[in-house]
Amino acid sequence: MPDLFSPFTLKGVTLRNRTVMSPMTMYNSVDGKLDDYHVSYLGARASGGFGLIFGEQMAITPDGRTTTSCAGIWDDNQIEGHARVCAIVERMGSVPAIQLGHTGRKGSEVPPHKETNEEGTWKQLPPDHPNGWTCVAPSAIPYGGGGHIHPVHELTVAEIKAIHQAYADAAVRAREAGYKWLEMHYAHGYLGASFFSPLANQRTDDYGGSVEKRLRFHTEALDAVRAVWPEEYPLTIRLGSDDLNPAGIQFEDSIYAVAKLKEHGLDLADLSIGFNTDEMVDPPLAEMGFMLERAARVRREVDIPVATSWNLGVPQNADQAIRDELIDLVFLGRPALANPHWPVWAARELAHPDPFGLVPDDWAWWLRNFRGHEASIGWPANRGTEPSTSSSSP
Repeated sequence: MPDLFSPFTLKGVTLRNRTVMSPMTMYNSVDGKLDDYHVSYLGARASGGFGLIFGEQMAITPDGRTTTSCAGIWDDNQIEGHARVCAIVERMGSVPAIQLGHTGRKGSEVPPHKETNEEGTWKQLPPDHPNGWTCVAPSAIPYGGGGHIHPVHELTVAEIKAIHQAYADAAVRAREAGYKWLEMHYAHGYLGASFFSPLANQRTDDYGGSVEKRLRFHTEALDAVRAVWPEEYPLTIRLGSDDLNPAGIQFEDSIYAVAKLKEHGLDLADLSIGFNTDEMVDPPLAEMGFMLERAARVRREVDIPVATSWNLGVPQNADQAIRDELIDLVFLGRPALANPHWPVWAARELAHPDPFGLVPDDWAWWLRNFRGHEASIGWPANRGTEPSTSSSSP
């Protein structure tokens, strides 16, 4: 039976455990580049024991960013920073992963920690602002919530094809940088999610209408990436599987979508919420592991590996989800920000026989062999059995 710290193999890639540093937008890029900040931040999580490390959604075009402070991979001069991140992540024993996406009608924002409007929600800049631009969408319907009130541009078919090519070009750069895992972001109200949702997509051509037509953006983008992404490396998606609104994406639609995408080369589905509207009915966002049953159903009915996030930061809950074979990987965002060594802490909580085996060997030697009172090491009291703490080392 698998557990949270059992290896996981997908295609030609093996993760040392089932914990994943989830993509988190950090608003710390200049010209879309990764730098020392990202090497330090992501390297710390890799050395902390996570099996798979994502940075943030990497924009495939400049207007695919959330803000001008967001990272991307739309230009060759951005490859060097990504290569540095890949190198430190692998050196620390993890697998480097990249999430490609386009924010669509949720772009042209101010970083949320820097400025908000009077209602306290995220502020979208007008197109004529120096740091703003005209957002694109499947239909000319602004998101509306969170201050997203400015007109959006309805993509033409030619522009959709260009975005698919941008996905493929970004995937080539990701391969050159050294990434071993690629995820496409089709959730959280961004461009892929908005094409899938009837709340945002009211087109009457081949990219709108039926579920199959609303999914065409996804399948064509996936095909474009599959053609250039190495077959031995996983190609996955994050899918907005439910808008929690009767007029939006329904979960049944998502079961069909994952099955269809599997036919186009999808290797794993990372299930999340659509977030195509703020008008959600009884959103369960504060409930522990509320996505687990949805993800487990996709796993059973589509016969594909699945992952999810949302309130899985309690080690016992995360471990049980793996043991019960509800999901294959646990994505952790805020828990990973709060504690870069979350896997080590979780291993101690779960009585893992050698939790310090999750960190690099040189660190592990010191942590396994120390003098003095156990609590003085800076970790909560160990709940299981560990190697002896006695040592004559300095």
